Amino acid sequence: MLAVPELGLQGLHIGSSPEQSPVPTPPGSPRTQESCGIAPLTPSQSPKPEARAPPQAPFSVVVAIDFGTTSSGYAFSFASDPEAIHMMRKREGGDPGVAHQKTPTCLLLTPEGAFHSFGYTARDYYHDLDPEEARDWLYFEKFKMKIHSASDLSLKTQLEAVNGKKTPALEVFAHALRFFKEHALQELREQSPLLPEEDPVRWVLTVPAIWKQPAKQFMREAAYLAGLVSRENAEQLLIALEPEAASVYCRKLRLHQLVDLSVRALGGRRLGERRSIDSSFRQAREQLRRSRHSRTFLVEAGVGELWAEMQAGDRYMVADCGGGTVDLTVHQLEHPHGTLKELYKASGGPYGAVGVDLAFEQLLGRIFGEDFISTFKRQRPAAWVDLTIAFEARKRTAGPHRTGPLNISLPFSFIDLYRRLRGHSVETALRRSSVNFVKWSSQGMLQMSCQAMNELFQPTVSGIIQHIEELLARPEVQGVKLLFLVGGFAESAVLQHAVQSALGARGPRVVVPHDVGLTILKGAVLFGQAPGVVRVRRSPLTYGVGVLNRFVAGRHPPDKLLVRDGRRWCTDVFERFVAAEQSVALGEEVRRSYCPARPGQRRVLINLYCCAAEDARFITDPGVRKCGALSLELEPEPEPAARAADPPGAPPGRREIRAAMQFGDTEIKVTAVDVSTNRSVRAAIDFLNN
Repeated sequence: MLAVPELGLQGLHIGSSPEQSPVPTPPGSPRTQESCGIAPLTPSQSPKPEARAPPQAPFSVVVAIDFGTTSSGYAFSFASDPEAIHMMRKREGGDPGVAHQKTPTCLLLTPEGAFHSFGYTARDYYHDLDPEEARDWLYFEKFKMKIHSASDLSLKTQLEAVNGKKTPALEVFAHALRFFKEHALQELREQSPLLPEEDPVRWVLTVPAIWKQPAKQFMREAAYLAGLVSRENAEQLLIALEPEAASVYCRKLRLHQLVDLSVRALGGRRLGERRSIDSSFRQAREQLRRSRHSRTFLVEAGVGELWAEMQAGDRYMVADCGGGTVDLTVHQLEHPHGTLKELYKASGGPYGAVGVDLAFEQLLGRIFGEDFISTFKRQRPAAWVDLTIAFEARKRTAGPHRTGPLNISLPFSFIDLYRRLRGHSVETALRRSSVNFVKWSSQGMLQMSCQAMNELFQPTVSGIIQHIEELLARPEVQGVKLLFLVGGFAESAVLQHAVQSALGARGPRVVVPHDVGLTILKGAVLFGQAPGVVRVRRSPLTYGVGVLNRFVAGRHPPDKLLVRDGRRWCTDVFERFVAAEQSVALGEEVRRSYCPARPGQRRVLINLYCCAAEDARFITDPGVRKCGALSLELEPEPEPAARAADPPGAPPGRREIRAAMQFGDTEIKVTAVDVSTNRSVRAAIDFLNN
């Protein structure tokens, strides 16, 4: 194999090895700029991935920010007492009847684009603006999922405010992160005035596990812009995957902090034993050995069947049901250190609580006309926010066994604008509508039957259940005994009942933490204190580069043949670094060596490709796409006297750059060394500027 990425190789100086050739890739093949070409080294057997324990910098405090679709917040803990988690201080604002330790993910910018407020303050201030004045203000809500859904995400991606005006998405996210940074640091100073200001803070940002690398890099870039950390101290920021964070937290819970939906469905019984999961495993096994009637004994003792059934190395699933997505992960608890091993790559989809909001909006469109709803949102944006708040309050009270109707207040501006544009009242519209389960109440409100409200949940809930059942059916995760429902949407009684009913006795036990809406945030703090707790992950995609191989007739397609100087080469071969669904340990490295294309070259740029398939052969195969670029920034070439001896197999006098990539962390990482000087080379992988 000739280990050279498919870059423009015109004018390269090639050594005398018969395996090397200064051949350019054929016209039409993907390539980078000519100035960024590289030359191959004499090929050698690629070293096996090497696992290294990532170094841990000393941090006196960890601050985690759970940046959610509908609500966000921060929490922190000190290294001296890592499991004592402090929640963000209760700020002004809130909704009647809703106990919440986070704040809505709402951002308000002035008409000039300057930061005004975030959270409840932003929402309430915008709501109180005069309708004419509100048209000039930039109000953003539920904007996180725009990053996930953008197929061409870049640093230039824009977000549209409620009034239709656009702002760079990077600035919107940076404003929000800066808000949390300032409030968190202020609270730290007040709680711990003796904490030295020069002590570094480890920041943790949560993202859905199903987010691709560009979205993760986007959040990191927003953190740089917000001033959380500098690029020079990139290790000060960790990206935490939301279901992983929840898993880390759940393994620390005591049984009295959980509700077993299976038990509750049979008689309202709650788990009451005050033991952590790990200790419950050990004690349950010991009691199983000692008691002939072990299960009866354990239930009477308060341990319950839930943990009595668990054995060392057993598996559990975490379903993170948030505002925008459902995120699923399956972990195996490893002994004796209690680390976690991911058994299947993260999966899920856009089935979050906002799906219920969208269904309500579509229902209004059926009754009053989609054109009117669009006009109302555009002309009365603050009143639309008011309507969504009213619906959110009723949505939280929905349940599978509720019998009474739910009343939702319509803003006066909605009623007034509808009459002016349509010439009749909203009550008339409801009578004429084919939607017979929504009526106009005697109190002047929309009156929805419980069946109507539950039907708004069904598309989203069905999507969640389908994903859970599909994952449970995979052979890699057979034997899962517990399913933790976490995330803000997991608070919904409708969702809890639907999941338990769908899985029934044939599925895993369904368990919900008491502080279900804070599980991810608290777990992110614990993850920041011990990021090595997830020891093994599964690669979601296959990653690699394009190379040239010696052409083998009958094995390689004729259209890939390239003949140069009498030598036959196969172009566009996909050299795999890691395969989709491959288990990769934390710190495990994949190493490759490259030579600059010419003396004095200061930058090497290597295209990266990815695909969902494990067996792709060429970078031109269907499904294989360019996903990023590996960039190596080189220092001026050392004087010959300062150079080390040429490594075995390298062309004489050629400069070797050795890159080491890690695929087992929450982000793909790369480091590089100039072999001739043994000095570090600035290396980065860019997924945003394709």
